[in-house]
Amino acid sequence: MKIFVYHTPEAVPKNVALPDCAIAVDVLRATSTIATALNSGAEGVQAFSDLQTLIDVSESWDSTHRIRIGERGGKTVEGFDLGNSPLDCTPERVKGSRIFISTTNGTRALECIQAAKTVLTAAFINRATVVEYLLQHQPETVWIVGSGWEGSYSLEDTGCAGAVVEGVLKAGKIPLEELAGNDEAVAAVALYRNFQHDLVSLFKHASHGQRLVGLKLYEDLEYCAQIDSLNVLPIQKEIGVLVKH
Repeated sequence: MKIFVYHTPEAVPKNVALPDCAIAVDVLRATSTIATALNSGAEGVQAFSDLQTLIDVSESWDSTHRIRIGERGGKTVEGFDLGNSPLDCTPERVKGSRIFISTTNGTRALECIQAAKTVLTAAFINRATVVEYLLQHQPETVWIVGSGWEGSYSLEDTGCAGAVVEGVLKAGKIPLEELAGNDEAVAAVALYRNFQHDLVSLFKHASHGQRLVGLKLYEDLEYCAQIDSLNVLPIQKEIGVLVKH
């Protein structure tokens, strides 16, 4: 197994073979929200980079079992049911519903890897299930793609990528020099090791974490900073649609 880390969708190599497994990461907050929604009993989560496309596609879905999540710049999009907070995705609210989601960054990362053979999403809260899947299935090549922020580097997504690589290192007893497919994977592990005992501090150093602090979303930060708290693995069932594995 070789794991490659790419900081943003724009950094993903073009005109090369897709990996056996691709993992999208948007810790703050799309992939945390996706994992939470599926853990709370959502029927599925369908991701869109474009808001109007989301509205058009979701129109055909029964309105009593449809939830539209829209977020731009950390704020809820007007006219949508929810913003991008995992804390809103309680069983009482989402169980049995299809979630239609579009966020500033995370859904773009998903779109750029959706043609891969296997597509997963990772956050700190479901890191262990991702590691377990990789060790069980042993894909030859793995891409972990961070969402970044509007094309720029994102500290928290790289930290989460490092957490996944670190989990595989420890559980699989694989040397880092054998597992890492690029320098970014090594750097991601180093970043995670530096903050692993205080992930809230990592978020507060990150520009998007500071943005969410400015919006007074402290509880979201604390929730997303939990490690291995959910036993749920979002996996792509069909293009753009994630279900609980």
